[in-house]
Amino acid sequence: MEHIILRDLDIENINDISVYEQHGGYVALKKALKEMTPEQIIEEVKASGLRGRGGAGFATGVKWSFLPKNVFPRYLVVNADESEPGTFKDRQIMERNPHQLIEGIAISAYAIQSPHAFIYIRGEFPDAADCLERAILDAHARGYLGSNILNTNYQLRITVHRGAGAYICGEETAMLESLEGKLGQPRVKPPFPANIGLYGKPTVINNVETLANIPPIIARGAQWFAGIGTPRSTGTKVFCLSGHVNRPGNYEAPFGGITFRDLIYDLGGGIRGGKKLKAILPAGASAPMLTAAALDVKLDYESVQAAGSSLGSASVIVLDEDTCIVWAAKKMAHFFEHESCGKCTPCREGTYWLTRILERIDAGAAAMSDVDLIANVAKQMVGNTLCPLGDFAASPVVSSVKHFREEYERHVREKKCWARNAKT
Repeated sequence: MEHIILRDLDIENINDISVYEQHGGYVALKKALKEMTPEQIIEEVKASGLRGRGGAGFATGVKWSFLPKNVFPRYLVVNADESEPGTFKDRQIMERNPHQLIEGIAISAYAIQSPHAFIYIRGEFPDAADCLERAILDAHARGYLGSNILNTNYQLRITVHRGAGAYICGEETAMLESLEGKLGQPRVKPPFPANIGLYGKPTVINNVETLANIPPIIARGAQWFAGIGTPRSTGTKVFCLSGHVNRPGNYEAPFGGITFRDLIYDLGGGIRGGKKLKAILPAGASAPMLTAAALDVKLDYESVQAAGSSLGSASVIVLDEDTCIVWAAKKMAHFFEHESCGKCTPCREGTYWLTRILERIDAGAAAMSDVDLIANVAKQMVGNTLCPLGDFAASPVVSSVKHFREEYERHVREKKCWARNAKT
């Protein structure tokens, strides 16, 4: 099928505003501003079944409708802080098809009646930020942004805000704190951003991929979009495939239209070197890992959840048979230890101790009781923090013990890493 999000794969130079316009660009914005009310746009997005593509999968139109009535100004914040390991879909959208995102922002800002939108972009994405800023200037010159857009009296300003490389700022309230010039740490909720968000005003926060879906929904209708995918996971999803595969990259497919097997072996070209699959991380480092037994699980929110994990932002990392699971878990734990903001004691201390335990096991300096200690530490973290980072840190580690306990115990018994020993 045609690409809805990754249109740069079908249309050369679609990042140029003239090329984008030649292929239907900004037609949806004209329709939204001249033929629809903000309320009608929200209802159309609700009817489409569009769910947030940033990881949580919450219904986008419903999220917009949470804003309190008659409280202004309102803000739209675009979460472009793509920091999850193995995730690189938003980067491709911003670098190669920025106008679809900008058009989606303009329509969404109009729907929630916001005069100012902020794109909070990951600090390590200077090229993407430059692309966005050039595209915003071009959109201004064409009359799609600024004051009196398309002679409708609607005005919108878009600001690109470059982050400083903190994973925690991908959490929506930490992002708001950072935008306000404060330390990027999560806020206590409630109140939620819909009521008290940026600068204390009602705020909607959406992911890049989510907003890139808005123009085709408005242009072609909610019924068309809802007919793609599954009844509960509508539309397409961009799957980021990386790890031990022959063809890593971004692949767009309808929700439920492919399985892990299709993604890894058909689109991804299989495991490098013809090796066997050992484990799958469906959502980067933030969800329980799965084994090869999950290869025929369909890629939609409900199916992956039923298999014991989460699809999240669909950053699928593949591990082959030669991968040491203890080493992989240690790497993930170290990442979260480094990226924890330290505000919550269970997360600050828990990520530290998970890393230390895994280092001992990996080095062959642990006791068998250390394997069980992992679950004990994780139990103190899960559900006890202001944001999900503590849960994210614990889930891949705990699941690795569940699926590969023998490998952990082998490290303890042999007092060395079997994988590194095999290579030497």
